[in-house]
Amino acid sequence: MNAPAASRHLVPEFHPREVPAALVEALKARFGERCSTALVVREQHGRDESSFTVPPPAAVVFAESTADVAEVVRLAAAHAVPVIPFGVGSSLEGHLLAVQGGISIDVSRMNQVLSVNAEDLTVTVQPGVTRKQLNEELKSSGLFFPIDPGADASLGGMTATRASGTNAVRYGTMRENVLALEVVTASGETIRTGTRARKSAAGYDLTRLFVGSEGTLGVITEVTLRIYPLPEAVSAAICSFPSIAAAVHSVIQTVQLGVPIARVELIDANTVRMVNTYAKLSLREEPMLLMEFHGSPASVQEQAETVQQIASEHGGQAFEWASTPEERTRLWTARHNAYFAAVQSRPGCRAISTDTCVPISRLADCLLDSVAEADASGLPYFLVGHVGDGNFHFGYLLDPDRPEERVQAEALNHALVARALRLGGTCTGEHGVGLHKMGFLVDETGAGAVEMMRTIKRALDPLNIMNPGKIFAL
Repeated sequence: MNAPAASRHLVPEFHPREVPAALVEALKARFGERCSTALVVREQHGRDESSFTVPPPAAVVFAESTADVAEVVRLAAAHAVPVIPFGVGSSLEGHLLAVQGGISIDVSRMNQVLSVNAEDLTVTVQPGVTRKQLNEELKSSGLFFPIDPGADASLGGMTATRASGTNAVRYGTMRENVLALEVVTASGETIRTGTRARKSAAGYDLTRLFVGSEGTLGVITEVTLRIYPLPEAVSAAICSFPSIAAAVHSVIQTVQLGVPIARVELIDANTVRMVNTYAKLSLREEPMLLMEFHGSPASVQEQAETVQQIASEHGGQAFEWASTPEERTRLWTARHNAYFAAVQSRPGCRAISTDTCVPISRLADCLLDSVAEADASGLPYFLVGHVGDGNFHFGYLLDPDRPEERVQAEALNHALVARALRLGGTCTGEHGVGLHKMGFLVDETGAGAVEMMRTIKRALDPLNIMNPGKIFAL
């Protein structure tokens, strides 16, 4: 495979460009105290949830409008200095790290819901709006936005990384739910892509080009999204299984039968134990599925009964149902606390969280072999998965003072991705490429496809200032 050897993942390549004092002075003159060079602010904007460490950006500008973003980009372009968009810093693959130095553009203050078009089931937001904020504002209208990556990420960041999450099996990913964008390009020009119409045959699909581009082609300053009616009835359930294989085969059969399940999440026994300790729960310490059903009361009951029957055939037991919001929240606590529970299970550790996605028919093959390798390694880990669409995550828990553990984790990740690609899958189902999976992208798409991506990048960003050093090397 073309992915770098494990040891080379210990430190990403860092090639800083000079940031002229004249540029910083111009930014301070234009933005005043909204341009900061304080070390603590720069460090906050120079790290994410990945385990990579690089020097922070030279300055941070807190943008409050599209015009602010455009002005930062124009000034940076005049000096050929990189710009890196920043939402809430929850990315997992080093997306926002300043590997070539430059200016961080913080869009968290661009946090207005601009319009809700309930009749058309669309909403337009600024990029700093978070998914929880949006759903809070939509609640009174009987509508909701379903994409849930776990963290309370910004919608601009979720668009840039083509995020997914627990509801993707029914509602799709950001790719299916972004209708239109406003983007500041590498020259500082503001363009719009798409409309609120549900379909279009007008020219190149520029919206899809920017969704998943990870800030390498432009800065997203406005997003128009699909929204959905809140389901009439919602029911959640947990079910324990004697083995991961039994749980996975239950999911495969459920999906192949066409049951319109809204969420189905896998948690392995390691993770259940960690969550029990962290949240003081008493869940059975066995592999577990967490499920949710949306629809009319009758359809929800029918779905739930069908899935319970399937699970029982595979040894599923200890079903627990919940229909009130409070009960559902309690049942989903295990899933949403998984990362924090895992990190606290090994004090002082760092977590390398990775993901892959395979066709549902190959999920058991990929997941079970990967679990066997992780168990044989002796390295502590946790496993969660949006298994309804073939996506799962390993989190390897490392002692930062033992570099050999980082090498071991990278070797496990390398084997996991190689296996997924052999089975017709992808190197990343939802985290994105960032820094960590640049080499794997070549294995997945081929050198010709990556070169085509480079050609697009060079055409739209000839100075290579838009979040350089991510997805692929130029």
